[in-house]
Amino acid sequence: MKIAVTSVSGNLGSAIAKQLIQEVGKDNVTGIARTPEKAKHLGIEIRKGDYNSREQFNNALVGIEKLVLISGMDAPEKRIQQHRNVIKAAIANGVKKIVYTSIIGDEEKTAFSPIVKSNRQTEKDIQNSGLDWVIGRNGIYIEPDLEYIETYKKLGEIKNCAGDGKCTYTSRNELGYAYAKMLTEEKHSKKLYNLVGEPITQTKLADYINQIYNTNLVFNSVSVEEYTNERKTELGDFMGTVISGIYEGILNGVYNVNSDYEKAAGRLHKSTLKIIEDIKQA
Repeated sequence: MKIAVTSVSGNLGSAIAKQLIQEVGKDNVTGIARTPEKAKHLGIEIRKGDYNSREQFNNALVGIEKLVLISGMDAPEKRIQQHRNVIKAAIANGVKKIVYTSIIGDEEKTAFSPIVKSNRQTEKDIQNSGLDWVIGRNGIYIEPDLEYIETYKKLGEIKNCAGDGKCTYTSRNELGYAYAKMLTEEKHSKKLYNLVGEPITQTKLADYINQIYNTNLVFNSVSVEEYTNERKTELGDFMGTVISGIYEGILNGVYNVNSDYEKAAGRLHKSTLKIIEDIKQA
């Protein structure tokens, strides 16, 4: 069984690849990356594949039986065709199964919605491909908050527009574990899973971070407009809008969804507190 993981040089792709190596052995895992040199540290075969090039994926997917398609990071209007390049190459190469890493989100109501809509189109394209498929809708990663910890400490606060909304955070390692099971177990055929953890508020998130990092952070909520302007100033229009749209989604309850993680992974999702502790100790 030869399994390929796209965007394997990225954080999610490498987490899935590492878990697959444990499940099926490194000889059965192939990584695909736009810049193969960035993924050599994984110790598996790495093939070149840029989502913009159908030809590169025609070559990258030779001999592959199962494929993890990691959702692209380009602008939403470009993603649909990029993903179709991979899907069409998979069909042409006789790939039997595609597992797609989609996202939780609302298609209409936030600044993040265009990205969600592009992912929903790829879900439909995969479901209509004639191949076996499994789709995971990922929750919000906890890692960016922890990577931002020094800034939080300087400010003494977590500030965004999420209000009292609850977010079902997950982590890349939790997702890696689930996707490995979704790839290797046949019972997941044609299933769609919400891959999320427990719903918590930003105030609870600050409390958990305080427990693990011995900080004294508080959560301060600001308006969507104020937060959007702040994020655009720091990150630029595109990424600033994306980030503010995510927190607007938390405010609106978009990420407070039922979890299918146990069905996908065969075990309970780790608690947010445990995930934060594990990441700090890693």
